[in-house]
Amino acid sequence: MKIRISNRDDLPELMDIFQEARCTIGQLGIDQWQNGYPSEAVIAEDIAQGCSYVVQQEGTIRGTFVLVDTEPTYDRIYEGQWNCEDYIAIHRVAVPVAARGTGVTDAIIRYAAQRAREMGRHGLRIDTHRGNIPMRRMLEKQGFQYRGVIFLADGSHRVAYEKSVW
Repeated sequence: MKIRISNRDDLPELMDIFQEARCTIGQLGIDQWQNGYPSEAVIAEDIAQGCSYVVQQEGTIRGTFVLVDTEPTYDRIYEGQWNCEDYIAIHRVAVPVAARGTGVTDAIIRYAAQRAREMGRHGLRIDTHRGNIPMRRMLEKQGFQYRGVIFLADGSHRVAYEKSVW
């Protein structure tokens, strides 16, 4: 698998992947991403900022994710605490159904950990909907630990996870 920065040509395929992810999440009865998020404008901005990545295998996009240096919604955590002060955050992880179980998320987490170490950061942070049990299981399998609850800008709460990379 190869990981590279996304480009504008990837946008239509990324939007298809996010639409499939919205359907999957909706089938779990979760309201996360059900309002059209992430929109094409959000993904286009991620691409423009150079923080959107794709996982490719044999020329096919098998997953996507975003890495950011900091996340303002992680400034305050409730019902717990962060362990690492210096981190990078992973957002908008999406893997098509056909690619699930093929090691794509393993590759994403390895890549994010490598980037964090290259940047001198000690941790990775990520959040998800409390009811997104498949995502929570994947995070725990990848060595992330539950740290507490954070609130998004719109007031929605998410469960927060962190992993040390050193």
